[in-house]
Amino acid sequence: MTATPLAPEQVHALGPAAQGVAGDAASPEAVKKLSRQIAGSGLKTQKKAVERLRAALAAIRSKDFALGAQRALEALALNEKNGVAWHVLAICQEKAGNLAQAIQAYEAALQLLPNETDIAHDLGRLAQQLGYLDIAEKLLLKYLNANPGHIEATNNLACVLRDQKRYGDAVETLRGLIALETGSPILWNTLGTVLSDQGDLATALTFFEEALSLDPGFAKARYNRANARSPLGDTDGALADVEAAMPGAESPYETAMMRMARAMLLMSLGRIPEGFEAYEVRLDRSIPDAMRVAIDAPRWRPEDEDIRGRRLMVVGEQGIADEMLFGTCLTDLVDAVGADGQVFIAVEKRLVEMFQRTFPTAVVGAHRAVKLEGRITRYVPFVDDLEPKLDAWVPMASLMAIYRSTIQSFPDRRGYLKVDPVRLKRWKAELEALGSGIKVGLHWKSLVLDGARQRYFSSFDRWEPVLTTPGAIMVNLQCGDVSDDLAMAEAAGVRIWTPPINLKDDLEDVAALSLALDVVIGPGIAGVNLAAAVGANTWMTTAPDDWHFLGTDVYPFYPHVRFFRRASYDWSDAILQIREALDQVVLAGNVRS
Repeated sequence: MTATPLAPEQVHALGPAAQGVAGDAASPEAVKKLSRQIAGSGLKTQKKAVERLRAALAAIRSKDFALGAQRALEALALNEKNGVAWHVLAICQEKAGNLAQAIQAYEAALQLLPNETDIAHDLGRLAQQLGYLDIAEKLLLKYLNANPGHIEATNNLACVLRDQKRYGDAVETLRGLIALETGSPILWNTLGTVLSDQGDLATALTFFEEALSLDPGFAKARYNRANARSPLGDTDGALADVEAAMPGAESPYETAMMRMARAMLLMSLGRIPEGFEAYEVRLDRSIPDAMRVAIDAPRWRPEDEDIRGRRLMVVGEQGIADEMLFGTCLTDLVDAVGADGQVFIAVEKRLVEMFQRTFPTAVVGAHRAVKLEGRITRYVPFVDDLEPKLDAWVPMASLMAIYRSTIQSFPDRRGYLKVDPVRLKRWKAELEALGSGIKVGLHWKSLVLDGARQRYFSSFDRWEPVLTTPGAIMVNLQCGDVSDDLAMAEAAGVRIWTPPINLKDDLEDVAALSLALDVVIGPGIAGVNLAAAVGANTWMTTAPDDWHFLGTDVYPFYPHVRFFRRASYDWSDAILQIREALDQVVLAGNVRS
């Protein structure tokens, strides 16, 4: 599990994740078992190591995991081949939220004690959390081969299968054990997460309710019930559930994810800037995908320092859609720094020219990201040799709490990013050559469809009512391999024109083309955000619990966007509404809003 370059599409806005994984490596039962293992290895030559490990277990019992790790390291200094010491160290690091160090220690323990299946279970659970699903599956199967019918391990295997989108396998894994263990809230909860991932929230809700009826204090089930209640329209109930679940979180990771859900619910209810301030949890080191920034400068906090006349770096974060969304605050920041200061902006490399064109007094460059042991570290190499040095840096999304403290502080404007005028002229001519009819650009899915994300996107065949709109010429803006979808459309007699560019990488052309089109339609992915950010006529399909509305009936980040909000995760009505709207503009001959 080594460092790997991180493709930009792998980094997306964090959202609440279903909680199903069971087990606590530091439970009283686990600590007792470790204590027995330590006693069994108490040779005279290992006396000092045994003392250190017993002290480490005492620290675990008192939840002082930093001290526990220190004592385990002291034992390893005496004997680096002590597998139990590596296991104890791994537990302490995991409970402290040091997941990269924890996984290395678990691997070392398992290598030294290959027949200790408890280590395989602990490592498999952590590997699932970090997204190493193939590894997690193998480790959990290893444990279950030695401990068939184990509730926690079976449950965790079902979570891995769910995250691999093997929903049928996940259900079958749970079904047999639930028949034997009908009173297990853990299994009912995880069954609910499988249904939730598939978008069947009403059924999932019944399973979460069953888990809570068996154990009213089961924090995971209460948190998952919140994630089901929100898209079903009960945002206040969801917030109450999350806040009730938070004290029962079993790890720093669970605490952080619950705080993330709370932040989004606050924003959904229009409680700003409270929601934006709570959204700082996205940077919590307990979240494996949280961004870390490697910059030789302090973090800017406006309550501590006036930024006027200073040299400030803004670092884009998460996905490129988020950089365009939160970039709506950059004008405010440039004005606040003033002519005597300097703003530096680090964005995804495909956006550099566009942001530089839009903010000519700033210095814009590309950031780079590396994923190391499940954690994202972002670098800004274009300021490595900067003189004088930066005074401070700030994550881009953190500007929201500063400059968008009320709905009224969102500017009423049609986009803010500036396209290349030469490209715009070219694409207008290209579209004109396609013939008469309104030109409709279409997106329909994300490049990242892990877990619950897929319920936010529709299959291509459901778009047939839109694709067959008389008087409309469809233009493919969907990046990635969509050859099967386009072949399906062609076989049905639908004309879809694909522009001769790389729709993933040539964002300058995609932006200009989007502005040249009569309308761009799709879910809130990067390409649709790009269209909205440059002021294109944008129609967005949105989830019922999309927090970006901030408790209003408009889309404050892009107030000119026309949105089609789905009921729950049923796409049928929204797509039919889009078709009706297209028929109207074809009839009127003018799509511009």
